[in-house]
Amino acid sequence: MRLNSFSFRVRYGETDQMGVVYHGNYAQYLELGRIEWLRALGVSYRGMEENGIMLPVISLQIDYKKSALYDDLITVETYIKKQPMVKIEFDYKIYNEAKELLATANTVLAFMDKQTNRPIKCPEHILDKLDF
Repeated sequence: MRLNSFSFRVRYGETDQMGVVYHGNYAQYLELGRIEWLRALGVSYRGMEENGIMLPVISLQIDYKKSALYDDLITVETYIKKQPMVKIEFDYKIYNEAKELLATANTVLAFMDKQTNRPIKCPEHILDKLDF
């Protein structure tokens, strides 16, 4: 599985006084996309952490195209283009209910050993579930 879609409604508290989503909330939307992408793969962040694997973000890039608004039903498409190694790179497209592109984004995360705080290779059980 390389692509997963996840939809939710924008809450009032995520917007400014004009009803526009505050730009910093997009990082949280991307995190939700990653969590749901992993969950659809049969992997959980909690499970990885319990097994001593951390996955910190080491790069974040967002291009804003159009504003998301209060109560919009937005969809975060999360996908990967290449097999993860020590790093895993996610690309995203965020759409509103009218299928208008709101933003594109990219994050890079590193697999880290929780005990040593050193980079490690992507776990085999994740690689086994990907179709590369």
